[in-house]
Amino acid sequence: IYGRDSIVICPPVDTTKFALSVEKGEYYLVVSALVPYKRIDVAISAFNDNGLELYIIGTGGEEQRLKKMAGRNIHFVGWVPEEQLVQYYERCRALIFPGEEDFGIVPVEAMACGKPVVAFARGGALETVQDGVTGVLFESPTGESLNIALTRMNSLQFAPDRIRAYSMKFERDECKKKIAMAVNQILHGS
Repeated sequence: IYGRDSIVICPPVDTTKFALSVEKGEYYLVVSALVPYKRIDVAISAFNDNGLELYIIGTGGEEQRLKKMAGRNIHFVGWVPEEQLVQYYERCRALIFPGEEDFGIVPVEAMACGKPVVAFARGGALETVQDGVTGVLFESPTGESLNIALTRMNSLQFAPDRIRAYSMKFERDECKKKIAMAVNQILHGS
């Protein structure tokens, strides 16, 4: 807008509360507020079609509408305590991230557990998800596009330790270092 270069520093994520999990879970996971822009309806559409098990953690104004849309393979959990949330991440097969966010802390939390992320290819997901390495991106906000990405994800081999290692670039100490370097660069012009 102002015609100036900027330094972009991603928000910090507390990755220390998550541990690497090599368990290949049987269910997929959504962690989100249930509001329109999060596009949970896209995930429900996809999982209604594919019949795979999906757990949705979160509450919000869209909850009743989304529950009416959902098939029997889709489970609404509500909000859970942090310890229980960590367990859901550790036991899932992958995180589903169907909305467009400026950044998106949830994908980084799942990756801190070594879990791949299937994300809509817009916004912060383009920064946090490496297609084919830490997850899979899908191009269109539709259930069909998400299912194509799920099929692709299931044909790939993901390395949980590599996914976790990538998530560490967003952890708190890294964020502090980047802020200090940016301030130093601005103050000293280097």
